[in-house]
Amino acid sequence: MAIKTVDASILETLAGYDSATAQNAGILVRGYTAEGQDYTGPGLQRMLREPESVVVGYALTSTWTPLNEPSTPAADRNGFWDSIGEANAPVIAVLQDIDAPARRGAIIGDGMAYTMHALGAIGAVVEGNARDVPGISNSGMHLWATGRAPGHGPFSMMSHGVPVTVAGLEILPGDILVCDGDGVTRVPVEIAADVAKACADVRKKESALHRYFTAPDFSFEKWRAER
Repeated sequence: MAIKTVDASILETLAGYDSATAQNAGILVRGYTAEGQDYTGPGLQRMLREPESVVVGYALTSTWTPLNEPSTPAADRNGFWDSIGEANAPVIAVLQDIDAPARRGAIIGDGMAYTMHALGAIGAVVEGNARDVPGISNSGMHLWATGRAPGHGPFSMMSHGVPVTVAGLEILPGDILVCDGDGVTRVPVEIAADVAKACADVRKKESALHRYFTAPDFSFEKWRAER
């Protein structure tokens, strides 16, 4: 599927900040919004022992069943692979386990990671389990997931290019995701340029606050008098 993209400099700017700063900047741009439209909950964890780097890319979404034969026809996963290869932009592959029960089998492993990375995906965000995590690391992919498990049963992709939910966050195809150790902040493409600019305002305000409280002449009495 074709996705709307922004100038690469906007992604580079966002990658210079963290997910929390991007979330604060989003508030400056469009006000508060429901957390389910904004950022992931604590169930999502960075699975690889990466430094606190920030990974920014466009979401390409998919749903999977890792335990049971599906009751409806599975989708052709080549369509998902093609969407990554055709994006011509840094992609975050987003996978959701929709089996019953969900989050029992693994829906991403090292074979998938090598495939997706070769096609242009820089990371994966997974509502469900990962396996072969050291192999995923060797593939060059970054990884966030809600759990780990060593196996799966009959394994099917059911859809791609659809809204999915990961750790309480609804993610739409083409959303810009800012991912780090805290989790994922969603930045809709339509406001990405404004959010990138607002990140500088957030950082400036926070830096001034940090300098104030670490100044040699700081005291409780001074703070109480000035606040």
